[in-house]
Amino acid sequence: MTDSLLIVSRARALRAVLGLALCCLLVPLAPAQTRSASTPAMADYIIAVVNQELVTNAELQGRLARIREDAARGKSQLPPPAELRRQILDALIDERVQVTNARDVGSKVDEAELDRAVANVAVQNQMTMAQLRARLQQQGLAYSAFRNNVRDQLLMERVREHEVNQRIRISAEDIDKLIEQRRVAAGTAAQLNIAQILVTVPEGANADVLAQRKARAEVALARVKGGEAFETIANEISEDGNKALGGVIGMRPMDRLPDVFVEVARNLKPGEVSPTLLRSGAGFHVIKLVDRQEGGAFTVQQTHARHILLRVSEQLSAEAAGRRLSEFKRQILSGAKSFEQLARDNSEDGSAAAGGDLGWTSPGAFVPEFEETMNALPINGISDPLSSRFGVHLIQVLERRQMTLDLKQQREQARNVLREQKFEDAYVEWVRDLRARAYIEMREPPQ
Repeated sequence: MTDSLLIVSRARALRAVLGLALCCLLVPLAPAQTRSASTPAMADYIIAVVNQELVTNAELQGRLARIREDAARGKSQLPPPAELRRQILDALIDERVQVTNARDVGSKVDEAELDRAVANVAVQNQMTMAQLRARLQQQGLAYSAFRNNVRDQLLMERVREHEVNQRIRISAEDIDKLIEQRRVAAGTAAQLNIAQILVTVPEGANADVLAQRKARAEVALARVKGGEAFETIANEISEDGNKALGGVIGMRPMDRLPDVFVEVARNLKPGEVSPTLLRSGAGFHVIKLVDRQEGGAFTVQQTHARHILLRVSEQLSAEAAGRRLSEFKRQILSGAKSFEQLARDNSEDGSAAAGGDLGWTSPGAFVPEFEETMNALPINGISDPLSSRFGVHLIQVLERRQMTLDLKQQREQARNVLREQKFEDAYVEWVRDLRARAYIEMREPPQ
């Protein structure tokens, strides 16, 4: 499993100002002949010095413009102009503080990962690498400086995850308490696998129709009691969507089943059939309890999935990454390319070399937004592009299985849940400490 996706927090909103994605830095330049000679250039000056880094007015105004464009497209409400400017400036200072800290820590970014990130910028802008270099030169930015900027962004994320997690303290007592809470709650978390034979009753049916439908259901019940296979009778008589499966609904938590089903099945043993018909708004039911799993706290559904991750940055907006992943999905569904190969070639994640394979994971292994989308997918299903704090993902579910966790696995799962709960506060505290140790000089606009 790739470490970069391990659960850490929902703090993305703290890092992406106002929850809006950054737009691409590389925008097409207007042809020189179309520019008005009277158009004034944007006044540029230094707003803040952060350690060895500068925050300039041009950068602030560019970020403000992109945030407003995103808000207009998404019809989002923004704070008043002065407050928005303050928030954006704070975010830029936070970025500079984190970048300089990441450099000081001395962590390294793999060259292959950096190559993929730079190549993604070119593809997103529909350019070859040669065209990207030319565009950078046209904008007055050396390719080496651009590449170093991308490296800084990757490094900053890596150091941030490590240092914030280092601050989180989870005691054995915290883990014991959570496990005990889950154990107590397990009594209400039983899962039932129920099979049914349904004889429907039309809405507003008269007494004769009602009697006929009930009689048909009673014949089915009598045949089951007489020893005929439930599955055979269900396939022959039942009028529900599961008849081809022998009427089996599948294992579901009790709170996701109709209360009338739960009441009937509660006192049955696996394999037993209710001795009487169940009447509901849909009609008459013959109910069989196929299986029961008591207390789902330590029996979990594990998922084997893979993903393609494109990281959001100044060079690649979330919107652009989503468009690119949508095109990947189209290519996969059409058979033009495989998920595995696209992941190897494009994913900006440690799982890229394995074709995006994340291995088998238990609930709580990933950030909530990723896990929620993954859990909603059918086997072999591919998600739409999904934004998380790591970037934008394309997810495919390969397999699922039920697993009973041993004590060590229970404690690790509890630790992940507690880490998620504590991460956001730890992140805010970490940034606050970095700023307190940093040299920050605010400058007034030139007169």
